Amino acid sequence: MKREREDWTRLYHKMLKGIEAMIDMQRMAKDLKKIAEETNMMITEMEEMILTASINNQMVNTMNITQISEDL
Repeated sequence: MKREREDWTRLYHKMLKGIEAMIDMQRMAKDLKKIAEETNMMITEMEEMILTASINNQMVNTMNITQISEDL
């Protein structure tokens, strides 16, 4: 009887360890998802800045070309 109880106790503790490991993995996955979302937001902001800079650059180039044409 005592041996059977010890076996069940070992099995119980082994199952608890497994559950704890799964919980840790879920936490890590949740943290990774949060980091990925933040990174995606930063990339989107960078793309917007690059697009704005590109548009501004095109406008400056157009104005420069127009000015050169007028000067000639």
